[in-house]
Amino acid sequence: MAVLQLDPASGGPIAYLGTFLLASVFYGVTAFIAARYVLGAVPLLRALVVGAVLAAVSLLLQQFGPAVVIPVTVAADFVAIQQVFDLELRPTALVTVIHFTVAVILGITIFNLIRLLATAPG
Repeated sequence: MAVLQLDPASGGPIAYLGTFLLASVFYGVTAFIAARYVLGAVPLLRALVVGAVLAAVSLLLQQFGPAVVIPVTVAADFVAIQQVFDLELRPTALVTVIHFTVAVILGITIFNLIRLLATAPG
């Protein structure tokens, strides 16, 4: 088995495509929020490029645990932000940390909202 081989899913390629698109939008929006907070006005399309990189890395590493996925994803986030926004190391590190924080907070919030709605009667 190749290191970056995807595990087959019951949903097939359409499920992977849908997951990739949803993750790209999620990571792109959170990257936009982080970059706008640190840098001021930034183009949304640049943040969506960062989101696509992170979505691809997340999908390729899905069979590994969080001990592997989190550091690799943060490193990919750092490189993508540095290349896309053409930043020095310190601003890149700041945007990366804020992006990670925003993504975790928003992800936990959405997860909890979905779980709460799933317990609604009817």
